[in-house]
Amino acid sequence: MIRSTLRGLWARKRRVVGTATAIVLGVGFLTATLVLGNTFDAGFNKVFRQANAGTDVVVRTAATIGTGDERVRSPLEAQLASTLERVPGVTRVAAEVVGVAQILGTDGSPIGGQGPPTLAGNWLGTDPLNPYRVDSGRGPTRAGEVIIDADSAAKGGLKVGDKATIRTPEPTKVTVVGIAGFGEDENSMGGATYVGFTEAQAVSLLGQTGTTSQFLIRGDGTQSDDQLRDAVSGALPAKAKAEALTGAQLATEQQNDIQGDFLGIVKGFLLAFAGVALVVATFSIANTFTILSAQRSRESALLRAIGGSRRQVLTSAVVEATAIGAIASAVGLVAGLGLARGLRSLLAGFGLDLPGTGLTVEPNALLISFVVGMTATLIAATMPAIRSSRIAPIEALRDAAAESTKVSMIRAALGVVLGVAGAVVMITATSSSSGVLAQAGFGAAVIFVAAVVLGPVIARPTASAVGAPVAATRGLVGQLARRNAMRNPRRTAGSALALVIGAAVVALFATFGASLSHSIDQTVDRSFGGDLVVTQDSFSSTGMSPNLAPAVAKLPQVAQTVALANAIVSIDGSPEFPTVGDPAAMTDLLDMDVQHGSLAGLVPGQVAVSTGFATEHRLVLGDTTTMSFADGERATYEVGAIYGVAELLGDVIMTPQDWTPHAQRPGDVAVLIGLRPDANPVVARQAVEKVAKRFGVTQVEDRQQYIDRVAGQVDQLLTLVYGLLVLAILIALIGLANTLSLSIHERTRELGLLRAIGLTRGRLRSMVRWESMITAVMGTVIGLAMGTFIGWGLVRALSAEEGFISFQVPTVTLFAVLVLSIAAGVAAALRPAQRAAKLDVLAAIAAS
Repeated sequence: MIRSTLRGLWARKRRVVGTATAIVLGVGFLTATLVLGNTFDAGFNKVFRQANAGTDVVVRTAATIGTGDERVRSPLEAQLASTLERVPGVTRVAAEVVGVAQILGTDGSPIGGQGPPTLAGNWLGTDPLNPYRVDSGRGPTRAGEVIIDADSAAKGGLKVGDKATIRTPEPTKVTVVGIAGFGEDENSMGGATYVGFTEAQAVSLLGQTGTTSQFLIRGDGTQSDDQLRDAVSGALPAKAKAEALTGAQLATEQQNDIQGDFLGIVKGFLLAFAGVALVVATFSIANTFTILSAQRSRESALLRAIGGSRRQVLTSAVVEATAIGAIASAVGLVAGLGLARGLRSLLAGFGLDLPGTGLTVEPNALLISFVVGMTATLIAATMPAIRSSRIAPIEALRDAAAESTKVSMIRAALGVVLGVAGAVVMITATSSSSGVLAQAGFGAAVIFVAAVVLGPVIARPTASAVGAPVAATRGLVGQLARRNAMRNPRRTAGSALALVIGAAVVALFATFGASLSHSIDQTVDRSFGGDLVVTQDSFSSTGMSPNLAPAVAKLPQVAQTVALANAIVSIDGSPEFPTVGDPAAMTDLLDMDVQHGSLAGLVPGQVAVSTGFATEHRLVLGDTTTMSFADGERATYEVGAIYGVAELLGDVIMTPQDWTPHAQRPGDVAVLIGLRPDANPVVARQAVEKVAKRFGVTQVEDRQQYIDRVAGQVDQLLTLVYGLLVLAILIALIGLANTLSLSIHERTRELGLLRAIGLTRGRLRSMVRWESMITAVMGTVIGLAMGTFIGWGLVRALSAEEGFISFQVPTVTLFAVLVLSIAAGVAAALRPAQRAAKLDVLAAIAAS
């Protein structure tokens, strides 16, 4: 039996390759995702380890506000250094000022800030506590001198001796006196930009006089890091509200932060698409093995007739699946390594250029991918083999294709129940008091399961409806193609199901993206009455100079301006990010749909909150709420206004007078501008751009450009999503082509008879292509309808929780997907159609 199985595999090499390709792609994507995750982990581990390698103990403020990248700590008193220096075992204490600054290149464009932070601080020289090294030039020794990282120098075209501008957020003219590398062999700290100032200038630009961000301590080697930490901790005065931790503890904390925030999102995002690819691959493999099992039922019956047992036949199928799965999974591992490099380059193109150059390949990643590939193959192959083995030998000998075309009534009833239940759960999710999104997500999962169960049930009527125009317009060829698509609903459903899943995911993301873009457009159009918007050119937290807005306001073409800044506070133990701005100026340019109180009349000591925030915290006009700040202070504010539009400025608005005393470093994130009625828009914009450029800012947009850019960020993310989904669609098309090839092999005699009674080669090829197209369109239409419905449900759920997004059908995108599915169906049929047309008529008629 084993020899028979292996010879059968060799005799069916072409089928084996077609089946294995789906496994290779699925395993390859999973391998790429896991390897890429390991690479990122190793890269950041190395970065954080090198950043803290020379530090034995770190002293910093204990209390924080915010989470992850948004975490803020208050500074420490600089005089604490003398206390730390007296701790036994301490040989070196360095005060480190940590802040952010944006480097501008020689062309005035900002460098970095699209992901990794834009760091700045005081240059620690050749001290072992300094993770940076001097590659060329020297460190700064007086005000106006800086050292920058090598990556930023290369990107900005800067070299030693060049003049440059650093935004802190005030634009500061400096001379680059040195280029720094990081750690042992890196050019930057994980893609982050870095500017090193003298200590005096760092305190002046990034902090406050008499304070520092943290202290780095190096011991004399007589104590372990833990012992030194405990000694330092015991010496800290209670009023300092500080904590001590080892360099290793800090590195672990930094790694955990990035895992729980940025890196965790990226890895989860990629794993989700790897899961989609594997699910699609599993369905494609299952459909292929179902057809193979049915076609080989006569062969199995002959083996049973000459003494082979049912167990031996099943074992033969498992051996075959194991061989295919093992070989394909192994090839998938190799392909995955190449795909990992491609994904890394793709992410780098979207601004996610992460540390390290090579790939980190952990044995666990390869083992998991191989096991998943083998398991998916065995599951997909075993069930059809079991069904085929239940057919009696005599019955199988009568028909070479004993695959059942009947659909169980139980299956139909179960599918309908699941579909209705999923739809009801999704529709009623918005009536829940909590967990709206979770309930809608559960309903979506049930609908996906219902689609799998109902596939064979709806395949025949759907193929009939989709194929009707083909039958009506293409004559006999169209009628034959339609009947072939309807002939075996199980097979048609299996071929189409992979496309259903791929199209549904595309429609889901397209619907969500279109709804989000439309909502942004509506909100800005409805609420923003200004003409121009000035924003910083990147996602850096540097901000813009507070002097920019007053300078713009002095222009003769400008009627109103409002500068907006971000605050970070804690309310009831949870981080909140109020928008800071002049409330009276806001009312001139923004319609916030104030429902209670007066935004224009808001005075220091009062805040405005959104209706959603007021409901969540049970606040009404005149109530008070307490905020905690990073400097340890607490203050109580009265609710002076409640507004309905929270999409533009968030849930809380506070005055600059209330925020400035707690801001470690003031900086604006946007300046909204209203022009005078008689101002020439072109001349006015040129004037604003000139002023903005003086402050190191080059991004000035009108209302529509601002809307397009924000919406364009959604489109950019969708482009990445579509790029990743291409793999799943490719797997589905391979499955469709494989199904057609096997179907043609099964219908050899039938095709020979058609040729014998006058069907030309060209018309035979056309018939196979139309059959493929009908199946492809059927799967795509069902997938698009299902994905759009699920997208509608999730948008409703999100709207119920956030009160922002409104549903929008991405008509153009869905139509484009449908057109592409037609082309894909034709492409999938090219080789099978060619093979069918080449059949020898007499040999085909004689085939059994």
